[in-house]
Amino acid sequence: MKKFLTIGEITKPHGIKGEVKVFPLTDDIARFKRLKRVFIDGKEVQVVYVTVGNDRAIMKLEGCESVEDAERFRKKTMEVPREEAVKLEEDAYFIEDLKDCTVFDEEGKELGQISEVIQTGANDVYWIKNPKELLIPVIRDVVLDVDIEKGRIVIKPVREWMDED
Repeated sequence: MKKFLTIGEITKPHGIKGEVKVFPLTDDIARFKRLKRVFIDGKEVQVVYVTVGNDRAIMKLEGCESVEDAERFRKKTMEVPREEAVKLEEDAYFIEDLKDCTVFDEEGKELGQISEVIQTGANDVYWIKNPKELLIPVIRDVVLDVDIEKGRIVIKPVREWMDED
């Protein structure tokens, strides 16, 4: 498992005082209010303050005093150490951990590695791009076992849940 977890992407500068606008890559945008530090490009950066909106966070980072300073962070991701990540509910997983997993069907056939996790609102969808593109709905009837430690996810055989009647 990864030592750091990505929590957001800096999209652009905000205002003229060196603030940055951050697109959250976490379900809990309020978690940004509790941040004291983040890691950008592997370097620790202290958080001066955070303002949270509906779908974005505005952050002031130590040493970022101008639009030009903030521009250096455009398109960079923010990470936190795993031990500082939010606690998950039972049967919930960090998307970054899921992306490291290989999907197999119950019969042992390897279907590929998860490239993306699409969040639809109703349920997530695992997207496998190689060797064959496959979208797997993350519902109890399809996903049978998730073992992050082993990097293995087991699903019902595709023909069982994709058959049309």
